[in-house]
Amino acid sequence: MNQSELLDMIGRAVGAVRAVSDQPWRVLVVLGSGLGSLADEVSGAIRIPFHDIPGFARSTAPGHGGRFVIGDLFGLPVAIMQGRVHFYEGYPLWQVTLPVRVARAMGAHTMIVTNAAGGINRAFNAGDVMLITDHINLLGLTGANPLIGPNVDSLGARFPNMINAYDPDLRQQAAEVARHEGIDLKEGVYAGLSGPTFETPAEVRFLRAIGADAVGMSTVNEVVVARHAGMRVLGLSGITNVARLSADEGEPPSHEEVLQAGKVIAPKMLAIIRGALKRMTTRQS
Repeated sequence: MNQSELLDMIGRAVGAVRAVSDQPWRVLVVLGSGLGSLADEVSGAIRIPFHDIPGFARSTAPGHGGRFVIGDLFGLPVAIMQGRVHFYEGYPLWQVTLPVRVARAMGAHTMIVTNAAGGINRAFNAGDVMLITDHINLLGLTGANPLIGPNVDSLGARFPNMINAYDPDLRQQAAEVARHEGIDLKEGVYAGLSGPTFETPAEVRFLRAIGADAVGMSTVNEVVVARHAGMRVLGLSGITNVARLSADEGEPPSHEEVLQAGKVIAPKMLAIIRGALKRMTTRQS
């Protein structure tokens, strides 16, 4: 997709959103599996299905609703993504990340992104929440990066800086919220793969060797585009299973295991997100 085509697609998508609600956004919250209940707390909620927005792909993954919920949360104008689309669903990366582009065009300056992940760090257990301190973009390192192609200067710099991709101040706030709520918040590096296959034991050993603490099939592309657009990012991973280092180490992972662990993770992750949003509201006022 060339520059003019991308700008046109963003413009058409933003036009469709503004035709329903022209309220400016401040925070984009990307909710993974099992976290959609946060959208029920939005006051004055307006729901826009992704299929009503030009260029948006339809989510086919279980547990992903596929819509924006727009309104106020703790006095803060937010847009909540109930579900996301993934690269493994067969969509190009410009389309996977289009919601982030639209959010920035609507005024959002911060993104809170969540995901389900396999735990590589042996100090992690299923049901833990990990604060993402950095990521390893294996898709990008192997040539699948949403910024490949002609750069659109009005959207961001040609070579965006990914140091502190996950905002240190937002990370500190999340850690403080977790302590206040009595949540044992882990910290670590997230490795982003394409999926949809779960990792082989050899791949898990490789990821462990290069410094990954958790692994998943989303997030990194959204973060790359958000940082390209100058947005601040807070990232949280729900550890849904322990990634196997050998074939005889426990039962193999399954999507059912991910969904079951999500029931334990959701209350903790939602408490951290609520607390972080409340602190943003306080600082804004």
